[in-house]
Amino acid sequence: MSLFDDVLGDSGSFTEKPFGPQEGVAGVLLGASACDGHIADEEVQSLMTILGRMNLYSRLSGQHFGNMMDRLMGTLKKGGPEKLLEKAIPAVPPELRETVFANACDIVLADGVVDSEEKEFIDQLVQRLEIEGSRAKDIVKVMVYKNKG
Repeated sequence: MSLFDDVLGDSGSFTEKPFGPQEGVAGVLLGASACDGHIADEEVQSLMTILGRMNLYSRLSGQHFGNMMDRLMGTLKKGGPEKLLEKAIPAVPPELRETVFANACDIVLADGVVDSEEKEFIDQLVQRLEIEGSRAKDIVKVMVYKNKG
């Protein structure tokens, strides 16, 4: 028996702490950036602009923000966007669900192309964030108008 077995138990891994609201929101938006299999430069720029404008992140130090993004990227690399969403969505406060959805749409639209994976991702978000269908459609319309031209 190794010392690690004594400390970590049979699983051999650390128990990950659940995401908090900041990680939840950023995780959903990072998932939107990566849902088509790659993250375009425009999507990264959009993600950073969106997070930079949110009060939720106004008191985070640069180091804390970087650590949070590293943790989210680690989850994304290990399990893909689906695993990231699985951990992120429960941490999104109910009052920010429509905000997160609108910003996810904005990120998906950032590179000017909405492919089938991105459409499926947005459809899943509607269900998983529990956004009423007509409300979701209105949000998508506004984000399409915002990104035209």
